[in-house]
Amino acid sequence: PSPRAAPEAVPPLPSAAAVRATDPAGGHLEAGPLVRRLAEHSGVDLGSLHGTGPGGRVTRTDVERATAARPPRVRVTPLARRLAAELGVDPATLAGTGRDSAVRASDVRRAASSGAAAPARPVPAGTSHPAAHPTAAPPSDGKATAMRRAIAGLMSRANRDIPHYYLSTTVDMAAATRWLRDHNRSVPVGERVLPAALLLKAAALAAREVPELNGHWTDDRFTAAGQVNLGVAVSLRGGGLVAPTLRDADALELPRLMASLKDVVTRARTGRLRASEVSDATITVTNLGDQGVESVLGVIHPPQVALVGFGRVAERPWAVEGMLGVRPVVTATLSADHRATDGAVGARYLTAVARLLQHPEQL
Repeated sequence: PSPRAAPEAVPPLPSAAAVRATDPAGGHLEAGPLVRRLAEHSGVDLGSLHGTGPGGRVTRTDVERATAARPPRVRVTPLARRLAAELGVDPATLAGTGRDSAVRASDVRRAASSGAAAPARPVPAGTSHPAAHPTAAPPSDGKATAMRRAIAGLMSRANRDIPHYYLSTTVDMAAATRWLRDHNRSVPVGERVLPAALLLKAAALAAREVPELNGHWTDDRFTAAGQVNLGVAVSLRGGGLVAPTLRDADALELPRLMASLKDVVTRARTGRLRASEVSDATITVTNLGDQGVESVLGVIHPPQVALVGFGRVAERPWAVEGMLGVRPVVTATLSADHRATDGAVGARYLTAVARLLQHPEQL
């Protein structure tokens, strides 16, 4: 029989004795096999460490300290990374809502719609949690351009992918106006309630009554939200817009809602909103009454399925019980996602808004 080939020499396993790692300065750093294995698993370069053990030996503590000193990495799904590059959003600044806090495409879309995320930068993912830092100051020309680009990308996609339907109704605001006048006479100037607060509260309560419009369209199905988190569109002085969230808006008493509204609008326009305050909205309201328009038909902010619009409160001829007079009225509009609901549901929502505004004392 032919002679057997000699077995290949197998290198011996590392012994407990120290092995050496090359130091960039030309010397050597001693490190045991367990420490080397830990460094390899943690992605730490032994040559970059200053050993604190006897004779400059690198210890387990040195490796663990180097690992802890590095910024935490943020997991980003491939789709989210592509979408972030397209919308000009830096995924490293986002708080992921996916498994193991991974940043998902919905997180990127939410950040782009709010305009609060930093423009994308060519840096590896791995910065601190965005909620720990305030957003930047009012946008400079460069940031405003990036924000405009992000808004354009998101709204173009929303208009293309979401089959919108639109409804509107005109609401008699006579009872609401009288209630506001009487209420504001009885409180200090700083605690007065503006008509916008009544409109927001009515929109929130109606969303609670019609939950089919309060939630998100994800994974080809609608998921109703367990609370009414009202996004409020705020135009920024430097251009663009942001939509801070009033959480549990349906449960806020009017004075508290008014105070929260003033607070988020002020901080939005001075660049002091936190990333956590522009996420998780379940339905958004845009009110352009202060700009003089009579109605607004907006584009839905995905993954939400509805956007409510209010114009200015204006005096118009109005018939009540066969008698014609002049009454303050407002046009309320609804942009809704036809994948989630049909017109009958949208009509029910606007009817609820109108009914609630007829009884402001119950808001």
